[in-house]
Amino acid sequence: MHPLAWWGWALGLGTAASRTTNPLLLALLIAVAGYVVATHRSDAPWARSYTAFVKLGLVVLGVRLVFAVALGSPVPGTHTLFALPEVPLPAWAQGIRLGGRVTAEGLLFALYDGLRLAALLICVGAANALADPARLLKSLPGALYEAGVAVVVAMTFAPHLVADVQRLRAARRLRGRPDRGLRGLLHVGLPVLEGALERSVALAAAMDSRGYGRTAEVPAPVRRTTAALTLGGLLGVCAGTYGVLTAEGGGYGLPVLLAGVAAALAGLRLGGRRSPRTRYRPDVWGVRAWLVAGSGVAVAGLLIVSAAYDSAALHPGVVPLTSPDLPLLPAAAILLGLLPAFAVPAPTAAPPEEKTP
Repeated sequence: MHPLAWWGWALGLGTAASRTTNPLLLALLIAVAGYVVATHRSDAPWARSYTAFVKLGLVVLGVRLVFAVALGSPVPGTHTLFALPEVPLPAWAQGIRLGGRVTAEGLLFALYDGLRLAALLICVGAANALADPARLLKSLPGALYEAGVAVVVAMTFAPHLVADVQRLRAARRLRGRPDRGLRGLLHVGLPVLEGALERSVALAAAMDSRGYGRTAEVPAPVRRTTAALTLGGLLGVCAGTYGVLTAEGGGYGLPVLLAGVAAALAGLRLGGRRSPRTRYRPDVWGVRAWLVAGSGVAVAGLLIVSAAYDSAALHPGVVPLTSPDLPLLPAAAILLGLLPAFAVPAPTAAPPEEKTP
């Protein structure tokens, strides 16, 4: 499977998560992403990152609830759960509250908001667990090749740093020396830093001997056009994304986003002339890749349309305090995200090594 197809599917689910605060729909999105990851995750090291993103989402959700308790909520409520001692603040800090009354409506509003951000992180974690970073580097345009190499090298060397820390801490424990606290951190951090510098210098020498970093001569008008298209496209993507994610920019958000993406792609296409390189066995974008990416885009598009026509179902209110309902049409649209679980064959596990007697 093409790695960009997995990223398109995950970003589509993330866009759908950003359009709703209904906890039932968000839980369904998380379940869809988790099921696809569970059925199609390989045994590669990068596939283990999904658990870290799930834990990060839970931490974000907990922090959002703690802030709602400590700093209050903009949502008024009548169902008081408990009251904290309120800290008096000066006049210039009007609008900020520390402590005070904690209501069920404010806590529920914070739960909905934090769950949406957690769902976004889990969707990104699904893309990290399913897409091979090395193959993703091969699929990047030539203008982003050097930045992609830096990211892949950093992701490749991260396990080495963890292994160095574990090895040095074990050696210090065997010698009866402390491996915790500030003193232990200094004695472990310096050797780890030295090893990382040695690996980086060796890798730089190896890449330089193989011709990495070569650039071709490009005329000045092409360079200026490339810079204008790339910068204008990125600004358009930022403005369009803001318009898509907010209710006020629903009219201009999607056209500006599409125009920005088109301009940025044109700029990257022209910028690729500076990096002459060939691709060995490039990944083919086939029918299954279209199905995977299309399912994510379909989920995002249907949720955006549903938010425009039935905003109350996707954004349940907390005042008065009522339980949210599960809208059937948006729920059916989210279930389209399960298409990769049936359209893409599951990865086969590597056969175990035979031991000679």
